[in-house]
Amino acid sequence: MKSGFVNIFGKPNAGKSTLLNALMGEKLAIVSHKVQTTRHRIKGILTTDQYQVVFSDTPGIIDPKYKLHEKMMRAVRSALEDADLALLLVDIKDNWSEVDELFSSLKLKGTALVVINKIDNADKTKQEEALRFFKSKRYSKDAIGISALSGLNVARLLEKIIELLPEGMAFYNEDEISDLPTKFFVSEIIREKIYALFEDEIPYHTTVIVNEFKQKSSLIKIRAEIVVQRESQKAIIIGEGGKMIKQIGSLARVEIEKFIEQKVFLELFVKVRPKWRDNELFLKEYGYS
Repeated sequence: MKSGFVNIFGKPNAGKSTLLNALMGEKLAIVSHKVQTTRHRIKGILTTDQYQVVFSDTPGIIDPKYKLHEKMMRAVRSALEDADLALLLVDIKDNWSEVDELFSSLKLKGTALVVINKIDNADKTKQEEALRFFKSKRYSKDAIGISALSGLNVARLLEKIIELLPEGMAFYNEDEISDLPTKFFVSEIIREKIYALFEDEIPYHTTVIVNEFKQKSSLIKIRAEIVVQRESQKAIIIGEGGKMIKQIGSLARVEIEKFIEQKVFLELFVKVRPKWRDNELFLKEYGYS
């Protein structure tokens, strides 16, 4: 039996959440083309008779601008501490020297495997150059090219991961796929729809809190609050005649029902909390501990 913590690191938009979902074979982490979508460390537990891999998707590595960012980078540092294997994810179209500088600055405790993502966006020559570049680095045990979105080479990556894992017993029961509660994933699905429907600053000024999650006779009743920083943002989220908040709810409900495999009654409300991203008490209340 092999087991270990395999944590994914990289710049924003490298494809970390897409990779976690591809490795798990199901959607755990929300995805968006916008940067800084992932705010928490999200664990996915993959178990067979031969191995248990505890994957972690982490926020993209950035210079913090406010307390929420600081909490996000604390999640990254925590993941660096317990990684048996670090997957250092790079978009093949990024500046390799900048990424190399970032990876070199990480205080890695264990083995690191460089994963070059989105290779379907580059020709063979560029793919080979990228592999040579990252294989030569001191922090790199090896490098592999993949496309997390299409699934190209993801099975090969998983084989490499298993090879590099230490022997050991399972950390979690075989039927567990994450250590996070269902309410967390519900709030993330709602937040994903906000990222999909709104441009500019709105998604970054928003968080979602599930206040009620109750089993009724034939469905689950969910009550959630969308928290914003200003009254003007609240008006945008609600939309004219409630159009936008209805659209958020409709899209989210379909995906929540698919995730929990049960009918859902979803109520959404919008609450204004000025400067919540820089308020320690609000951040703790909203799960950014």
